[in-house]
Amino acid sequence: MLVENPEGRNLVKIGVVGGTGYTGVELIRLLALHPKVELSLITSRGEAGTRVDNLFPNLRGAVDLHFEEPDLARLKACDLVFFATPNGIAMTQVPELLDAGVRVIDLAADFRLKSAETWAKWYGQPHACPHLLEEAVYGLPEINREAIRNSRLVANPGCYPTAVQLGLAPLLVNHLIDPARVIADVKSGVSGAGRGANVQTLLCETTESFKAYGVSGHRHHPEIRQGLEVMGGNPVGLTFVPHLVPMVRGIEATLYVEPCESFDPQAVFEAHYSEEPFVDVMPAGSLPETRTVKTTNLCRLALHRQPDSNHLIIVSVIDNLVKGAAGQAIQNMNLMLGFAEGEGLTAIAPLP
Repeated sequence: MLVENPEGRNLVKIGVVGGTGYTGVELIRLLALHPKVELSLITSRGEAGTRVDNLFPNLRGAVDLHFEEPDLARLKACDLVFFATPNGIAMTQVPELLDAGVRVIDLAADFRLKSAETWAKWYGQPHACPHLLEEAVYGLPEINREAIRNSRLVANPGCYPTAVQLGLAPLLVNHLIDPARVIADVKSGVSGAGRGANVQTLLCETTESFKAYGVSGHRHHPEIRQGLEVMGGNPVGLTFVPHLVPMVRGIEATLYVEPCESFDPQAVFEAHYSEEPFVDVMPAGSLPETRTVKTTNLCRLALHRQPDSNHLIIVSVIDNLVKGAAGQAIQNMNLMLGFAEGEGLTAIAPLP
């Protein structure tokens, strides 16, 4: 199924199911720049027959494809397929693709949770293929790199879970904090709500305003808790509150934990992430900004302590559409296909 490009190199054939949302178009943009893959087909039921660059003019000159109706026969001709679809879609098609030898990365939540009962509780429908939940590898490379390399099905993490878990991993894996008391105060840009028409995300509804949502329970809560408990090997008492802020891209997570022993957090974080290409531990006392990771696959972290307090404060920033979605998916693809992990992911954030 490899195709040869004009320069004589073999390219891996890639399919994208659901290419019309913000995550989908970001995935297409990054794949179009990737030197070792060929975008073979992009599906959309609502836009079938429309040129991709007519819907997204930023892709003019980079993507010469039309949206197609989803067709499993066509998808089976790909080497790897991404699902950038609403929750509940991928799980109805993935088993047949896996049986055909196609590798899959799901950017929705269909395979993130290991419990079918928990999934049904939070997503309001029974899981279509619960037998695949145990096999699916949670695609956080900084935690599961080797498992991702050998996987045929990767569950790409959510945006909030990525920022929170990367901010807490060094502390949990080294058992340095009290896992019963973890607070994640997290803010997201409006693109995290998706591209669909919604009064709550109109310009006049979000500009010059700031609000919490999902305070009584957000779908990312069980995903975050599951990941943290795997890292630390103990139950985690998690308080997670997301907020909507009037910007397009970006997630900022302010995390509060209580150390259970004396240690140098800066040294712990720098040692833990010293070999990680997409985690930047900033100098002590820094204040990471979302604009410094815009369009990049980076997570930037900084550590703080306040006078007369035992709390450790971790600040974590990512671009919700890149490290929180499409970029991390391509990082996972690179691992699954044996490419350099950073292939196609070398962007530097623009300023201002």
